[in-house]
Amino acid sequence: MSTMTQIDPIKQEVIRNALIAGAEEMNASIWRTARSTVVRETLDYSTALFDRAGGAVAQSTRIPIHLNSMSVCLEDIIAGPIPLDQWRDGDVILTNDPYSGGQHLSDFVAFKPIFADGRRVAIAAAIVHHVDVGGGAPGSYYAKATEVYHEGLRLPPLKLVDAGRTNEAVIDIIRRNSREPDKIAGDVHAQLACLDVGGAAIGRITARYGHEVLEAAMVAILDQSEAAMRATLSELPDGTYRFSDFVDDDGQEAVDLDVVASVKIAGDRCVVDLSESADQAPGPVNCTLNMSKSAVYCALLSLADGTVMANSGAYRPIDVLCRDGSIANCAAPAPVANRMATGHRIVTTVLGALAEAAPDRIPAAYYGVSYVLTLQAPDPLVKGETRVYFEVEVGGWGGHPKQDGADGFSCGFHNLANSPVEMCEVLFPITFTEYGLIADSGGDGENRGGLGLAREWRLDADWGVVSGSFERFKHGPYGLAGGEAGRPGRFSLIGADGTTALPSKISGVRMGPGDRIRLETSGGGGWGDPTKRPAAARQRDRDAGYVSE
Repeated sequence: MSTMTQIDPIKQEVIRNALIAGAEEMNASIWRTARSTVVRETLDYSTALFDRAGGAVAQSTRIPIHLNSMSVCLEDIIAGPIPLDQWRDGDVILTNDPYSGGQHLSDFVAFKPIFADGRRVAIAAAIVHHVDVGGGAPGSYYAKATEVYHEGLRLPPLKLVDAGRTNEAVIDIIRRNSREPDKIAGDVHAQLACLDVGGAAIGRITARYGHEVLEAAMVAILDQSEAAMRATLSELPDGTYRFSDFVDDDGQEAVDLDVVASVKIAGDRCVVDLSESADQAPGPVNCTLNMSKSAVYCALLSLADGTVMANSGAYRPIDVLCRDGSIANCAAPAPVANRMATGHRIVTTVLGALAEAAPDRIPAAYYGVSYVLTLQAPDPLVKGETRVYFEVEVGGWGGHPKQDGADGFSCGFHNLANSPVEMCEVLFPITFTEYGLIADSGGDGENRGGLGLAREWRLDADWGVVSGSFERFKHGPYGLAGGEAGRPGRFSLIGADGTTALPSKISGVRMGPGDRIRLETSGGGGWGDPTKRPAAARQRDRDAGYVSE
């Protein structure tokens, strides 16, 4: 724990909430100004404020994978290509390189130092998933990729804005490497604008309290989070807890890829070792170590039940280990576009291990996959142009020791919103034919797993090309304490000649007018012995249509 700086507790709490409000203002700024539906509707972006040394202090209520990993990304940048002593007032540092602290090429991470009285006092940060950055498939999820070079434009850490002057050549490079140049350029500018909103929030705090008080408050906030995480870990019995699960496949050669977590609790510290996990895969389901750390932090913050403020202080008592060249710590130039297939699995595997230490607090596995589907088709509004439709669907949450799992609920590692049907039908040449819960998809148990979703649409254009980056088609989300696994997902192309079952990871599926795409997501695992489920609960399930007669 860092040396405590004395600050009035009430003033500290006021500043803490002001910092959170600043991060939320940044969040609202992107939402109101973004161009693409993946940002404006799906809400696939995150914002945060850091202290002057690069520690994440406050964040918006957005994406856990983004927020837990931005601090690790910043550590990599300042330890390597752009040390903090080279950051000037008006700079913005940008990267999307998975091997320089990023996640995958679609996620651009931007940092802006905030100065007061000539001194760097904070850093504003935003990460945005951009609709298309090139590569072998629309939406930049190319299932056939065997190296990161197949996945799109790769930007090393660079100064996109240098002392207030934007490098327009970089913006032009980004535009020319995207199938949606206007939307990606608009979203980049929305990302840059939100950093100024964060800077204004810091400016208001320093104007009222001075930078010395702000910096002292940030130190105290991080220490407070560290103490809360240590208290959470101290409640667990000491020991080493092990759990394993599978990624179905990489879409190419590898199948049943082990994800293994060994979780050691020793007093107020935790060591999570992922080294027994499978070797890195030929296909794009690999995680860098930064990504895997984010997944581990997500699992342990979930265990804390909201008592720990998610920031860099909370991560101090946690060590994450993994051997080089594994699916959880891949080596360049391994492809990583569908890294969420493994990232979600790390979350559920760590939670599975913790279920032995805290059986009354850990639910069965949630759906555990970001169901990313993309379509490239002619623009229904502008003749001669094409558009990329991008959606991320969700499934069922696992049954909990105290209640049933939530149905069709966005949760866990990504926390995304769905794309409204009406908006999609206006902007893209598709018509939805079904969207609803799938009966019998949740795992049975004393507390039932949540239901998955069916989402089906028809192509109304002359042609279309579809890609899917899914998971949990083979190994359903596990049950706990005797509960059954949730039903796996399915993906189908429905045409004039009948229905074709598609694999979970595929690119370049050709569609004709009137063809339909149907995605069925997995339900959550059940918790507890199914024979102990109350008869009244089973009757409610039948009455609601959640289970069949």
